[in-house]
Amino acid sequence: MKNEDIKTLALSLAKAETETDVVRILEQHSLWSDESLWKNLDNNDGNWSVGGNQQSGADAALVEKIINSVDAVLIRECLREGIVPDSAEAPKNIAEAQKKYFGVHDGKLSSVDAKFRARLAENICLVATGEKSKPSYSIIDLGEGQSPDRFPTTFLSLTKSNKARVQFVQGKFGMGGTGIFRFGSPNHNLQLIISRRDPKIKIGTTDAHWGVTVIKRVPPTGSMRSSVLRYLAPNDKILAFTAESLPLLPGEYPAMYESPLEHGTFIKIYEYDLTGLKTNVKFDLYYRLSLLMPNIALPITLYERRKGYKGQSHHIVLSGLSVRLDEDKRDNLEENFPSSGELNVQGQKMDFLIYAFQKGQREKYAKSEGVIFTVNGQVHGSLTKSFFERKAVGMSYLSDSILVLVDCTKLDRGMQEKLFMNSRDRLVEGPLKSEIENQLEDVLKNHPGLKALREKRRREDIENKLQDSKPLADVLENIIKKSPSLSSLFMQGVRIKNPFNLTGVTEHGEFQGKTFPTYFTLAKEYPKEKAKNCPLNRKFRMQYETDANNDYFNRDKEPGELSLKINGVPIEDYTLNLWNGLATLTISLPSNANVGDVLCFQTEVIDHTRAEAISSEFCIQITAQEDKSKGVNGNRKKPSHKDSGNDRQKPSYLDIPNAIEVRKEEWEKHGFDEKSALKVIDAGEDAGYDFFINMDNVYMQMEVKENSKIDPRLLEARFKYGMVLLGISLLDFEERRKKEKGGADDNISIYDRIESFSKAVSPTLLPMIAALGTLEIET
Repeated sequence: MKNEDIKTLALSLAKAETETDVVRILEQHSLWSDESLWKNLDNNDGNWSVGGNQQSGADAALVEKIINSVDAVLIRECLREGIVPDSAEAPKNIAEAQKKYFGVHDGKLSSVDAKFRARLAENICLVATGEKSKPSYSIIDLGEGQSPDRFPTTFLSLTKSNKARVQFVQGKFGMGGTGIFRFGSPNHNLQLIISRRDPKIKIGTTDAHWGVTVIKRVPPTGSMRSSVLRYLAPNDKILAFTAESLPLLPGEYPAMYESPLEHGTFIKIYEYDLTGLKTNVKFDLYYRLSLLMPNIALPITLYERRKGYKGQSHHIVLSGLSVRLDEDKRDNLEENFPSSGELNVQGQKMDFLIYAFQKGQREKYAKSEGVIFTVNGQVHGSLTKSFFERKAVGMSYLSDSILVLVDCTKLDRGMQEKLFMNSRDRLVEGPLKSEIENQLEDVLKNHPGLKALREKRRREDIENKLQDSKPLADVLENIIKKSPSLSSLFMQGVRIKNPFNLTGVTEHGEFQGKTFPTYFTLAKEYPKEKAKNCPLNRKFRMQYETDANNDYFNRDKEPGELSLKINGVPIEDYTLNLWNGLATLTISLPSNANVGDVLCFQTEVIDHTRAEAISSEFCIQITAQEDKSKGVNGNRKKPSHKDSGNDRQKPSYLDIPNAIEVRKEEWEKHGFDEKSALKVIDAGEDAGYDFFINMDNVYMQMEVKENSKIDPRLLEARFKYGMVLLGISLLDFEERRKKEKGGADDNISIYDRIESFSKAVSPTLLPMIAALGTLEIET
C-alpha cells in the first residue's frame, strides 16, 4: 500500500465508531478476511489464556491503558534527557520522576495548583465518542511513542517485561493492557493502535514513521480450543507511513478529530462495555476512575465528544481521589479527618488514611469499597464496606461514612505478589491478607475519633425514640420464662447497653493541631525500673501526646516520619495512629522474646523543619502468657473510674435490646421500603445491637386493617416483639456458626441476612402467631 493510502486507512479507522464500520473499512482495503495478513500476538495461538485472563471489570481494565499512557509520558522525559530508563542515572521511583520532570512534589498532585494540573493533563486524554449507549473510547498520550518495528515487542506483547527494571513507572509486566479485550466490541473485541516515536528523544531508534495496526479476537472454530488474539501485519510488518502530524486530538465540542497529534500513541477501543458508567464522562466515569487511581502520577483530561450533551463544558481534569478529597474536605469530611497512620506487617510498612464523611457524602467518592489498597497510586484490591460491620471493628453505624486508603507502595515486590493477584484488581486470600485485616480491625475499633463519631451518629438515630423499656421487658420476661430454649439463649448474654446513661468523662476542648509538632512525648513514663508489664502472647499499646495535625505522618506535603527501635535496633512490627493530639503505637513483641525479659524501646519523630529528632524511651517487662479468651482473672477488666467527667464511665446495662420504631417518613433515612421489617446495627464494642423495626410494614398494616376485632396496638406489639426475638435468634445462630466454622462468611453479612430474612417472613409473622395460638390437636 502507498503512504497516503495507509494514512487514509489509519484516519478512517480512527473515525470509525463501531465494529461494523471497522470491518467494512478493512474489507474495502482487502485486509479483513485474508488471515495470512494477520499474526498471533506473541506468535502464540494460545494467547487468549493470558489476554483473556486479566481484570474482572471493564473499569479496571481501562485503568491499565491509562496507566500505560502515564508511564509513556514519564519515560518520554527520561529519554529526552538521553538517559536509559532502567539505568542508575534514571529516577529511582515515581515521586522522584514527578518532581524532576514536572515539578510535582512528594509524589502528590495536590502539591501543585489546578491550573498547573490542567496543563499537565494535556499530555494524556480519554475521549468518549460514538453513541451514548455504545460509546467508544480513545486513550491518547503525547508520550514516547513507538516506531512500527517496535510494535510487536511493546503494544503487541503479552509476556515481554519491557518496563520490569524501570523504577519510576507503574506497569511492568506487559500484559495488563490486554484486559480491555474481554469488554470490547461484540464479536471481535477490536482495538486500534496508531503511534509515532517522539522525535525529541535522544537515544534509540530515529524512525519517524507512524505505525498502525488493529487487534482482533478470532473466536474458536473447528479444532481451535480457544479464541486467539491476532494483529494486522501484511507481509509480517506493521503498516507504516509518514506525516508530520495527524488530526487525532479533540477540538471544541463536538469535534473529535481536529487538533494535531505530532507524536505519541492513539488507542481506540470500540463499543466498550462500561456498564453503569455511560453517562457524561464528567460524572460517573470521572468518579470511578478517580477512585481506581486515587494517586495517579500525572493528571489526564476526560473529553465528552458524544453528541447530545448540553452544557458549557465537555471536559474535566482527573487528578485522582486524593486530590478530590483534599479539595472537598471542608464540605464533605467530618472535622479533623482524614486521620493518618502506619501498618507494619512482617517488617514492612504501609501508610493509611482514614476518611470519615459527613452523612450522605461518601457515595460521591466510593460505592461498595470500604478499604482500598494502592500501589503507586493505582488500586490493586479492596475490601467492601461490610468490613466495618465486623464485630471485631464495630463501626456499623459508620459503614456508609468511612473510606480507608492503604498505600502498599513501600512493600517489596515479593510481598506485593503475595498480597495482589497478577491482574492487580483483587487481593489474594491467605495469611498476609488476614494479618493486614487484623491490624486494620484493631486500628479502626480503637480509633478515638471514629468511636466518638459512632456514638454521635447513634445518638442522632435513636435519641428521643427509645420507648419505655418496661413493656418490652415484661413481655420478653414472660415469654422467656415459658421457653427453656429462649432462657438458654438469653443466658448467652444478649445484652444491650443503654447508650445515653453515660457519666463521668471529661469533655476535651477543640483540638488545634500544628503543621509541624513542637512536642511528641509519652503520655506516661515507663523507665527501666518501672517497666510496663506485657504478656508474652499479646501486643501492647503506648500513647504519646503531641500537637501534630492528624495527617502529619501521611499527608501530601512534607510528612513527618517515626522510627521505632528496640535496644537500639530498628523494628517495624507496629501500627501507628494519630488523632487529635494522641498518637497510639500498637507494638508486637519480638519473636525471640522470653518471659522475664526487659526490653527498652526508643522512638524518634522528625521532619524537614527539625535538625534533631524528638526522642523518647520506654521499657516493658515480659510476663507469662494470658488466656486471651478470659483475661487475667477470667473476666474482662473493668475500666478505671479515676477520672471524672463523661468519658471514663462504664455505661449501665439493659437486659433487652434497644427497639426503635421506624415510621414511613423515616424510611429513606434507614434504607427501608414498604416491605422492610427489621434492621439490626452493631453499636460497637460491648454496646450490643440496636433494632430498627418498620412499624409501617405493608403486611402488618394490612393485618391491622383486616382485623377489626383485635386492638391495633396488640398487633403492632406482636409484630415488634416477634421481630425482636427473630433478630436475637439470628444473631445468636451467627455467633454459634462462626465458632463452629472458625469465621464468618463476609460475602453476606449477618445484618444483611437479618434484613432479607425479616422482609421475607413479615407477610406471615402475624397470621402465624394468630393461627398457631388457636391450634388444637384433634382427638
